[in-house]
Amino acid sequence: MSHQAPLSPAASGADPGRQIAQLREALRLVERIAGRPPAPPEDSLLDEAARIGDAYDRALPIVQRRFDALAGETAAWAAAGVEALLAAAETAEPRAAAARLAAQLERALSELMSLLRPWTDPAIP
Repeated sequence: MSHQAPLSPAASGADPGRQIAQLREALRLVERIAGRPPAPPEDSLLDEAARIGDAYDRALPIVQRRFDALAGETAAWAAAGVEALLAAAETAEPRAAAARLAAQLERALSELMSLLRPWTDPAIP
């Protein structure tokens, strides 16, 4: 297992597409630690950052602030979780903890996406 630097918490006003991409990358790392098979790449994820950025730009300011806060909180606890998993990997088998962290990351990503869903372009799948 390679040691990677933990995520840095997202700053408020950071690029929302990039925030989601970083959280998805953390999820992939945690899934590997959990022993899950890697998720197959999806073509729809290739332009996800652009869709998220566009939806974020059209969202109400209160929704943008909620997205920023949730993305920042998620990045902070995900970074702490990844750091703890990497440290634990040296002395124990952290698969169960990694599976729980992966499930939490999946829920947080789903919540972030649902915040912006009303502002996504219906013509884009």
